[in-house]
Amino acid sequence: MKFENILEEIDGFGPFQIVIIVILCAPRIVLPCHFLLSNFIGAVPPHRCDISKLDDGELFRTLTQEEKLAVSLPVQEDGSPKSCEMFAEPQFQLLSNVSNGTYMPTVQCQRGWVYDNSTFTSTLATEWDLVCDRKSMNKATGTVFFLGVMFGAIACGAFCDKFGRKSTLLASYIMTIVFGFSSAFANSYSLFTALRFLTGFGIVGISITSVVLSIEWVDVRHRSLIGVTGSLAWSIGNMLLAGFAYLVNDWRMLIMTVTAPLGFAVLTWWWTPESARWLLANGKVERAQFYLDKCARFNKRQKMSSKFKLETLSNIEILENQKKNNYSYLDLIKTPKMRKLSLLTGIVWYGVASTYYGISLNITGFGLNIYLTHFIYSAIEVPAKITTYCLLNIIGRRKCQAGTLLLTGTCIAINIFVPKGLWHVRSAVAILGKGLSEASFTTVFLYTTELYPTVVRQNGMGYTSFTSRLGVSIAPLVLLLEDVWKYLPEVIICSVAILSGLVSLLLPETLNERLPETIEDIEHPR
Repeated sequence: MKFENILEEIDGFGPFQIVIIVILCAPRIVLPCHFLLSNFIGAVPPHRCDISKLDDGELFRTLTQEEKLAVSLPVQEDGSPKSCEMFAEPQFQLLSNVSNGTYMPTVQCQRGWVYDNSTFTSTLATEWDLVCDRKSMNKATGTVFFLGVMFGAIACGAFCDKFGRKSTLLASYIMTIVFGFSSAFANSYSLFTALRFLTGFGIVGISITSVVLSIEWVDVRHRSLIGVTGSLAWSIGNMLLAGFAYLVNDWRMLIMTVTAPLGFAVLTWWWTPESARWLLANGKVERAQFYLDKCARFNKRQKMSSKFKLETLSNIEILENQKKNNYSYLDLIKTPKMRKLSLLTGIVWYGVASTYYGISLNITGFGLNIYLTHFIYSAIEVPAKITTYCLLNIIGRRKCQAGTLLLTGTCIAINIFVPKGLWHVRSAVAILGKGLSEASFTTVFLYTTELYPTVVRQNGMGYTSFTSRLGVSIAPLVLLLEDVWKYLPEVIICSVAILSGLVSLLLPETLNERLPETIEDIEHPR
């Protein structure tokens, strides 16, 4: 007997499953608020050297503020002061618009910076002066967070398959709340980055465990719906982040604002059921029966639940085949087909994540303000995901995965050749690419959950999440390569998207297929 047979008897998509979806979607709304938070807390507002404490003689003190700026700061092509340079000494001849063609030596800012606070009251850059020669350190804030996510994914996968989905969720909630709030009170940049690493380490458990737990409780026909619904919760959170950031301009308050909703998630955790699939796969038959009976009662299938007693559940094919082995990450590479599956899914996840975040973390330069651009980038995900849901059930997972990645790469390639002056065209193409990249992310979560067997499913998700976060950690650094050649980041991201799209064509199709339960189901499919 297969687990799907049990779900058919007790209703694989009834009120019980709907409650699970609602409970697990709530914390998923918080995820993008942290994953893309660096767009706002790490922003570098317009700034110039501080000349308020300069004392360069009687003549300088008699000048107006505008005149002091004119003789102290070199200007850019648009006439605004340069951000990180000042003249070595006042150039009074500039007051008469006479430079005599002489070289005017400049130095780095000597007494700090003055920031334009019209958009942000406070960011990491203004708090600790992470600008100019230290700008790369500021941009690396996101990298540190995603390094935490990367290593947290490995720990989460092992912990989840060993101790259960529900326990992992609670640990993730608590870690994210504790370290999220603590980072808002950090008194140094080093402490802040350490706490952001730990926040990322904790929050990844919410990301991958909630998807697996919800899909393991539904029948074959509704897996696409569950996968897309959970992904829509991400889009809602992403749009809310633009609103939160617009209303809360202080970076410390913004972190606390986007972390606070997890308090509600902790309360709802008590009503979250453990995965009956995982319980059966680990020989915990009595607890599995408890949740299955609960599901049957909730779905008004009490008569059906009486069929599944301990003897019946103990003889489910899962237990017969897996013999209660202790599975680990090594089982992902021990056998030929599992090894191939792990290699291919790792490449696809790396491409999906690096492409998505390469686009999402670059939300300036399109002629729109940062809040509006972020909101549009988020809103375009909704129709993209609804379209993805239809395509998943029509053309299947494999073609959908490959198509979205290849089209994303095409959009990035087009923008390489569109002139900067045509910002409206670049914005439209970039927004379309963003929607397609999110569609590829929606697909890969569902697709990977269906590809890996129950006994190592969370290990598989942990491994693929590790490879994806490796791509995400590198994405902010790839964007810095524009200093080498302005088109180099786009070329790299485009190439990765196309390559991973081609690799996904080598994966098996899972449309309308039962979830594999054991490694034997992968090596010798029936």
